[in-house]
Amino acid sequence: MARLLRSLLFSPRTPLHFRPTPPSSLQLTPSTLALIPWSCALSSGHPSCSSRDLTSSPRASYATRPILPRRRAALRRKQERRTRKPELDVSICIEEELPDDPQIKSIAETLRKDVPDAMKVAFESLKDPKYQTRDKSIKNVNKFLKIQLSLLLCDDAFIRKLNKEWRDEDSATDVLSWSQHIPGLGIPILLLGDIVISVETAARQAEERGHTLLDEIRILMVHGLLHLLGFDHEISCEAEKEMEIEEERVLSSLGWRGKGLIQSAYDSLQDEDNFSDLSQEIKKATTVKDNKPKLSHILFDIDDKLLDNDGQMLLKSVDTFKEVISREAKIIIITEKSRAAITRAVEIVNLEEYISVSLSPGIFLHGAVVYGMQGREIYRENLDQDICREAFFYSLEHEIPLVAFSIDQCLSLFEHSFLESLHNRHYEPKTKILPSILDLPEDSSIQKLAFLRTAGNSSTLQTDLSEITKGRARIVESHPDVLEVIPLNASKSNGIKILLDHLGINTDEFEIAENWKWLGDRTALR
Repeated sequence: MARLLRSLLFSPRTPLHFRPTPPSSLQLTPSTLALIPWSCALSSGHPSCSSRDLTSSPRASYATRPILPRRRAALRRKQERRTRKPELDVSICIEEELPDDPQIKSIAETLRKDVPDAMKVAFESLKDPKYQTRDKSIKNVNKFLKIQLSLLLCDDAFIRKLNKEWRDEDSATDVLSWSQHIPGLGIPILLLGDIVISVETAARQAEERGHTLLDEIRILMVHGLLHLLGFDHEISCEAEKEMEIEEERVLSSLGWRGKGLIQSAYDSLQDEDNFSDLSQEIKKATTVKDNKPKLSHILFDIDDKLLDNDGQMLLKSVDTFKEVISREAKIIIITEKSRAAITRAVEIVNLEEYISVSLSPGIFLHGAVVYGMQGREIYRENLDQDICREAFFYSLEHEIPLVAFSIDQCLSLFEHSFLESLHNRHYEPKTKILPSILDLPEDSSIQKLAFLRTAGNSSTLQTDLSEITKGRARIVESHPDVLEVIPLNASKSNGIKILLDHLGINTDEFEIAENWKWLGDRTALR
């Protein structure tokens, strides 16, 4: 899969060793030369600057040079600046380690025209109000005298070094881009930035997608160019859609073959045989091809994903879970179970070497308990003590098994096979039998009550529990044979919001899916 990349600031001191095309055909711009630690001749058309001794310049007399013509001339020059199109100064370079291939030289020569053409089409959308997520620091390119951009064709080894240095990703990718534009600088030259494309990765992707190497390089070039113009699919789903639309618009306007990079990546994912919904969601989290996309957090609703209703391990999900963790993402577990139950389940399926539940952030017991960084408790919602006592009296009177969850403890008043099922099939701690109701915790530290529902009590249990809670708690049906009472404000979604706020992740930047959603690391991704 391809890798979508975020524009990063490119230091002019970075020692990139480019092999430029011959001076007779392809020229280097001053912005490119700033990246190259050796000198070469500039193309003509770069004026030199010199100071002028203003005091020695003769002054025109107002009598011989009327004010009105001067104002007209100034207005005319101002109007010319508004209507004049900036000069596009594009540099195409070939990295020195690439083989001396006539095809690569031909593509580089074609790009001399293709890149300016793509720039002109892309500039048309800079003032378009329909794009709400684009960085508006570049609005009107016509105010610049010149716009400079460089593009480098390289091999996998070269782009891998850049990927490692700038993004801490020790793998080759298809395209990288660095913006050199500094808003508010006020100079007449727009240093748009630099694009680096791996020809080797592009060749593999071209073969997979059924078009030529030139087609694929054009697609990658357009993607990198849009990043330099402020498009960024990483900031939100809306931003990704807007960038996808603009990719398709530029390519279709120029009559170039192939789909945009974002759409091509999704098409590749749809062609794969995904064994579960979870696997599909994980792959959707990476919009382009890369073996191990860097994610910061993954929200993993473990109920029905790792464990089914009967407590059986879903082995395919175990494999997917391992794959997710191997990408060095931080797992946020979300579950209706206790943390002790998930710890035990993880050990049974030999996942303890992949994740330490006790040291990881997570939402447990329907969001009644939330653990943050280093597994420290940051939130707890307890049931009203009167509700707990009434529920236990009801359990004794009607001989209905009841288990109370107090952090990582399970409490009950009498033995029953239901208690064994919770431990053996659902991995909850062994239930402690209390001598009497008087032995219930006095500090109101119960977060969940679980009643066994049978054919004999099914019609009356929920009604009776509604009377006991009287709007002070919620009744949920997590399993067909269990009714649970949880605090009124406890929910998985509320727990997620509390935890993300604790982690400093802005909830406005993503949409929480029903089961789980990945969160991209805004500082490290692309």
